[in-house]
Amino acid sequence: MCNRYRPARAEVIEAQWQLKPPRSWKLGIGPWGDGPFIRARTSEPELVVGTWALIGDQDKKPINKPRMTNNARIESIASLRTYKGPWHRGQRCLIPAESYDEPCWELARNEWWSFRRKDGAPWHLAGIWNSWTDPATGEVFESYSALTMNCDAHPLLRRFHKPEPTLPPDQQDKRTVIPLEVSSFRAWLTGPVEEALSLVQLPALELFEAGPAQVMPGSSLPLAS
Repeated sequence: MCNRYRPARAEVIEAQWQLKPPRSWKLGIGPWGDGPFIRARTSEPELVVGTWALIGDQDKKPINKPRMTNNARIESIASLRTYKGPWHRGQRCLIPAESYDEPCWELARNEWWSFRRKDGAPWHLAGIWNSWTDPATGEVFESYSALTMNCDAHPLLRRFHKPEPTLPPDQQDKRTVIPLEVSSFRAWLTGPVEEALSLVQLPALELFEAGPAQVMPGSSLPLAS
């Protein structure tokens, strides 16, 4: 699963979507950081900045850091307490990302790799969002989660994440985020759940530009080499 990424830059999102950013965000974020996402509460898309860790309907406080809710498995999203409310309400979003990072353990140690699109465009990762209102103050907290799927069959993505030694190679349940193409944006944001699920598929190998990550000075997050 993805636990750090570089959100697309504000000017890139504005040029593609003609949407003004409501506020700024950091160049690289991890769980509980603030990043941009695109949703469509009406028929028109909206650019929001929120916390990358979904705050569920029943949560008692806005950020509960021991809970890793920045990723949600697509196979169980309709039944798990944190995610099922937003999912059944159709609160799907797109997460614009310049790149995202995954750990490679092929040398028996963690080597971070960065993944960009070969065409230079930002990724638009499938996600869900929620708005949580603090009952004590009335303050509204926006949050989102990236969806993940199994990628054991993908020739590139199956190389990442620490192997589970007790499982055979075809049962590792390696995970990947779910990039969507421009032609699928409208259906993902506003279509019925059956149509949205039909868009969940492994990304084509030719989309990727991938390689070992390089740490940017003054940051704990990597920059693709």
